[in-house]
This record gives sequence, structure tokens and C-alpha cells, in this order.
Amino acid sequence: MTATYQKMIFVSLPVTDLEASKKFYAALGFAPNAQYSDENTATFQITDAIVAMLHTRQRYSEFTKKEISDATKTSQMMLGLSAETRGEVDDVVEKAFAAGATPAAETQDHGFMYNRSFDDLDGHTWEVVWMDPAAEQAQG
Repeated sequence: MTATYQKMIFVSLPVTDLEASKKFYAALGFAPNAQYSDENTATFQITDAIVAMLHTRQRYSEFTKKEISDATKTSQMMLGLSAETRGEVDDVVEKAFAAGATPAAETQDHGFMYNRSFDDLDGHTWEVVWMDPAAEQAQG
């Protein structure tokens, strides 16, 4: 199947303190998008194809009939971001820690793959991963 347009991923996350979350995601270097933000939602452009939409829990509840879980106690998913270098992995994760994130797991270094993870202010787990392009080509 050939797409005629770039597909995008919109990650919607419930947050307990929208202002604190806005500061957190801005500290990671993600670009705020005022066009799709209001007093209940803050939108951040992570890449050209990935957008994070942070919603107050009340706003988030308008999009689902399900109970909103407490991500500090349960895990439904992990959000993964690729990095171009090992240094970029460290840079993003250290920015997250400086902005209030907590470690989600131990650093994993397999030589051809390096990843670190953190839990954001609401407990959503983010993993930043670098894979050696030469190893990827050898696998393909």
C-alpha cells in the first residue's frame, strides 16, 4: 500500500497538571503548537510525523468511555522514540530527568542497540532508542 501523504501519529495522554506538563514537554525540546491547544489541551510537535496531545483528565474523558488509569500504578503501553545517535538518547533522557521525570528502567546497552527510559510527570513511560544503522542493514 502506497500512501500519498505522510501518515502521522497523534499520542493523546491524560495529565493531572496541564501547566506542569507543558513545561516538562517544552524542556524536552518539543515544539508547542498553539493552534491545537487551549485551557484543557496542550499540543506538542515531537517530529514532523508525531504529535503529543496532553489533555486534562476531564478533557481526556470526553474521548473514551473507559476508566482513565493511573499511569503511576499501571502500565498500558510504552511510548518509543528513535534517536539518531547514542548521545541523542542520553540528551533527551537527561533533559527529561532535569524536568522532573523519573527512571523507568535500567539503561540497556547491547552494542548495536542502546536505550534508556523515563516516566513523565504522570507516569507515562517513554523509551528513547538508538540502533546502529549498520546492524539494521545486516539484519535486513
